[in-house]
Amino acid sequence: MFATCATLAAVMWVALLLVPWRPWSTRESLRAEGADATADFGDVTALIPARDEAACIGDTLRALAAQGRLARIVVIDDQSSDGTGDIARALGIAGLEVVGGSDPPPGWSGKLWALEQGFARVTTPRTLLLDADIALAPGTLTALHARMTRDRLALASVMATLCMGNAWEKLLLPPFIFFFKLIYPFALANRSGSRIAAAAGGCILLETDALRGIGGFAALHDAIIDDCTLARRIKDHGGRTWLGLSRDVRAIRPYETLDNIWNMVARSAFTQLRYSRALLLVCTALLLLSFVVPVIAVFAPGAGGMLMGIVALAAMAGAYWPTIRYYGLHPAWTATLPVAACLYLAMTWHSAIRYWSGERSRWKNRSYERLENPD
Repeated sequence: MFATCATLAAVMWVALLLVPWRPWSTRESLRAEGADATADFGDVTALIPARDEAACIGDTLRALAAQGRLARIVVIDDQSSDGTGDIARALGIAGLEVVGGSDPPPGWSGKLWALEQGFARVTTPRTLLLDADIALAPGTLTALHARMTRDRLALASVMATLCMGNAWEKLLLPPFIFFFKLIYPFALANRSGSRIAAAAGGCILLETDALRGIGGFAALHDAIIDDCTLARRIKDHGGRTWLGLSRDVRAIRPYETLDNIWNMVARSAFTQLRYSRALLLVCTALLLLSFVVPVIAVFAPGAGGMLMGIVALAAMAGAYWPTIRYYGLHPAWTATLPVAACLYLAMTWHSAIRYWSGERSRWKNRSYERLENPD
């Protein structure tokens, strides 16, 4: 029986390597080009929701201003207690406006309500949604703008390179991106006829009319995974979307500790499973089969099970290696994926337990209550 499970795991990992859409690949990526601080982005308004971002907002805004001349940069100071808005104003960046945010209405997430308040000031054909801790390398907006124009996209987004300075970050953040790509294969998400839709909320450039066409941020107001929900709505209304990786879009706030990463994942993990107990059990079974069984099989009695365990682990490492290489980490980190998977499984269960106890999500000192009738 155990040898059969090890065989199933090996088949799953080898099949993953062979599927034509290659979810493990890093080929969907964006590189900065044509760095020019005088570039004209008069068709772009940037919206930056910021809640207690004093440590990051200065670097984010300076990096954005270095991209070129935008029509307007709107920072929505979402009731910060650390002087975020004052820091932004003091930079003296041309076209920068700081908007004081108000309490979210019932049913709205804080970030989406902040964006809704900023969106009232958008009059340009394109809107850039940028998190307050995201720094763009010179020329990144040029490349993103060109991608949208060339491919006639309604939305283009980039998954930022996360801080990977310490052991916890190196252990858990590359798998975060790897697992996201398995759930939302970029090649399929970027295909017009595909039902898969995905975006990365840290950096999104989109057509303003496309956003208005879906009803603006009000159409997403209660979404916890708001980026993918936005991409789904844009696609449903006939717009083309694109999502890729980039080393030139960087998250500048480190996670540093296991607790910080744990809370980041737990806030939306059960949402990803649509609050379904059945999907949680299926996810648990698949993770145990895919990541735990091969490790045990290598050390268990029986040559057949051992061989299948080795095949599964080799294919697993082969699938994970492009992610490790893309972020410049030592090859030895490929061997840590089963450990990371077990930790992510624990985070997912913690997310479910939070939900069952009445809390749908928690972030930035805000708690969102459980939905009585989740979709």
